[in-house]
Amino acid sequence: MVIENLVRPNIRAMKPYSSARDEFQGEAQIMLDANENSLGSAGPDLFNRYPDPQQRAVKARLTELKGVEPAQIFLGNGSDEAIDLLVRLTCTPGQDSILLLPPTYGMYEVAANLNDVGIERVPLTADFQLSPDIVAAVLASNAKLVFLCSPNNPTGNLLHAEGIEQILRGFKGLVVVDEAYADFAAAPSWTTRLAEFPNLVVLQTFSKAWGLAGLRLGMAFASPEIITYLNKIKPPYNISEATQQHALAALQDAPHFGQMREQLLAGRDWLAQRLPALPIVAEVFPSDANFLLVRFHPDATVVYEYLLGQGIVVRNRTTQPGCAGTLRLTVGTTAENEQLVQALENFETPR
Repeated sequence: MVIENLVRPNIRAMKPYSSARDEFQGEAQIMLDANENSLGSAGPDLFNRYPDPQQRAVKARLTELKGVEPAQIFLGNGSDEAIDLLVRLTCTPGQDSILLLPPTYGMYEVAANLNDVGIERVPLTADFQLSPDIVAAVLASNAKLVFLCSPNNPTGNLLHAEGIEQILRGFKGLVVVDEAYADFAAAPSWTTRLAEFPNLVVLQTFSKAWGLAGLRLGMAFASPEIITYLNKIKPPYNISEATQQHALAALQDAPHFGQMREQLLAGRDWLAQRLPALPIVAEVFPSDANFLLVRFHPDATVVYEYLLGQGIVVRNRTTQPGCAGTLRLTVGTTAENEQLVQALENFETPR
């Protein structure tokens, strides 16, 4: 596969914005290039200088953690920035399309609509999986991108690896495997297969297992060629200095990350054991994420509104394809999980 052929011609030809920080390497004693405030910052912390546009320190730490090279890493304002840039990179507005496998994460569709890009849909099976027919439909598509969310949102399950591999080997465009919840799954990351598949892009995030949703820091891993294009079209300073500093501090605190992950997995198991015993619960779907998709009867929306009245906010997914009657329940603290179950036990079906 020639990746360049998937890139929009105008992007191949464009000259990217280049800041002085991109052009300069090393330590400077006097910095008078970027029209910053040389006197300092309002407030207690110094943020008067623009951040490293290539986030070199964060990427250097990620290479140790993820087993990839800095040239294979793109950092964005959440995974949403990478999703948007991938659509812009490959899809000509009003002409090209992306391929989705619903039910899935809603931002793929938002990015397509924002960029006037078509959407093809091949629904997952009733148990939210790939099948030979689904794989065949994906391979027959001329879409520029296919998004495979695994573990899937909102269903929580890993997609079958053999199906993903077949798609990687035969799909004509880029294959984006969204691993936002992969830290909660007992399966190797697709980042381990980057060298094998030049059309593979893996998305991950600091928002979930790392507990840094407020920082808005996402990761994309791909071939150096794809990463070079993403860096070409991103805003010059898309990751703030504060975000880079906090991310580095988090990456140096790996033991705390591991402890939080284990606590959340224990909470997921506890909920998965308790919820099926409740009279209003029809089904608890298996999960490889930090949430559970739960089917309620007779009316999930009534349960949703009841929980809101109890001060408990969950996600109503009942309108999503294949998700009729379901709510998505995030694993909380031990006390929050207990309060959730207690509230559901106290629910009385309206007469």
